[in-house]
Amino acid sequence: MTTARTMAAGVVLFLTAACTAQTPPRAQPSATAAGGSAVCAEPRGNPPPETPTTIDVVEQAYFCILANYYSGATLDARSLLSAGFTAFTQELNRSGRDSPEATMPALTGDREADWAAFEAAYRRVTDRLPDDAHLRERLAEATLQAIVAGLGDDHARWNHGGRRPPASYDGDQYGLGLRASAGPQVSVNPGTALPPLFVTDVLGGPAKAAGLRPGDVVESVNGSAPFIGQAVTPAAVAALYPRYPEAGPVRLRLLRQKTGRRWTVTLKPGLYQPDPAAVQVVTSELLQDGIAYVRLSGFAPDVANRVFRAISRMRTGRTLTGVVLDLRGNGGGSPDEANRLLGGFAHGKITAYQCTASLSTGDGACAPMRTDDSVPLLGLPLVVLTDRGCASACEHFSSAVKDLHLGQLVGTRTAGAVSGPARPYLLGDNTTLTFPSTRHLAPDREVIDRVGVAPDHHVPLTPQDAAAGRDPALDEALNLLHK
Repeated sequence: MTTARTMAAGVVLFLTAACTAQTPPRAQPSATAAGGSAVCAEPRGNPPPETPTTIDVVEQAYFCILANYYSGATLDARSLLSAGFTAFTQELNRSGRDSPEATMPALTGDREADWAAFEAAYRRVTDRLPDDAHLRERLAEATLQAIVAGLGDDHARWNHGGRRPPASYDGDQYGLGLRASAGPQVSVNPGTALPPLFVTDVLGGPAKAAGLRPGDVVESVNGSAPFIGQAVTPAAVAALYPRYPEAGPVRLRLLRQKTGRRWTVTLKPGLYQPDPAAVQVVTSELLQDGIAYVRLSGFAPDVANRVFRAISRMRTGRTLTGVVLDLRGNGGGSPDEANRLLGGFAHGKITAYQCTASLSTGDGACAPMRTDDSVPLLGLPLVVLTDRGCASACEHFSSAVKDLHLGQLVGTRTAGAVSGPARPYLLGDNTTLTFPSTRHLAPDREVIDRVGVAPDHHVPLTPQDAAAGRDPALDEALNLLHK
């Protein structure tokens, strides 16, 4: 059978900040960096207003990563410094201030000596620049962003708290007002995207005003093809998920396959009030033959209890025959909520491991995460719907369902964005740096990060399905529960 349900098969921004709810074991940070500056500290309360980012803040972030990142003890820090200096020279070039002094120093592998050489080269260039505070801040920001990106970790970010879009009232979102079949994680994990790129959900705002519909194929973004052959163009896809305040207008070339219409539209990112149904954290519906359908958009606080209450309401006065948990587009959140929800389907089980060592040094220092056995068992067959938008805590949940044989997964492979729960660290400019201090392993001790969780039944969504409101993954889930 088919349904008229419009699926949000694209990806919302990862809820990595919520992952700080879990508190796995970790090493304590070092007290000082080279030169005696403080490394970093976990924030307490609301930080003061941000101050300009400088090379001293970049130094602080560099040593903070080495002291606290789960593989910091074995990490080759030269890769971070190389990434940082590359971004530094690129920003110089964009500003029309390239310099013959901007030459990458030779790095030896000695972390403190390499930082000293890096900083000396950086200061030789910046000391000769005009007295332009804005330019100096841009250079430091570009350098710091690149060092963090050099980790190649989907849960590592440098957060500018003061750069959040201003909200005029509760519920505002910022962006183009759409979700697509490929999400922002392609910049870290390009293998998560397959052609064609198409709209899966119109949330409101600019996309709705321009008349976009689910199923519309995106043939180009700002003049660039989103795919060349089978290879994704990460920058083109990332433009669909603009970040405040850097974002400019986005020009899309679209194809509506049903009619053959091709047209170009320019969408200006901004604040908009989305359709409430599209962003509600938990929605539920009683389907045919007593099957409870519950959709989760994220593992927010108290979400497990909300799911249990929804199932309980549907169970009142009738016999349920199964549960479909729809985790497509679920960007993650709290691992504790994932463990609590898993407690409704099994007790006494290990759901994941958090390891303080990198894979290269073994996973002996691993702490198990377990089901919340205070939750009554539901005693119902389970099918979980997944896609490339299922990330972080969503993958924690999905991998546990698969490894522990709690149910069946239907849809497509998950995002592969579950390196570990992110922790925040306060820097000297009152910005925060977040990254994992432990590495996530699934119950069978396999790595999910970059790999994703493969479904038991591969049922992808096509542009034709999205345009027609068909949901083949849900249809397959119902067929499985009816057997």
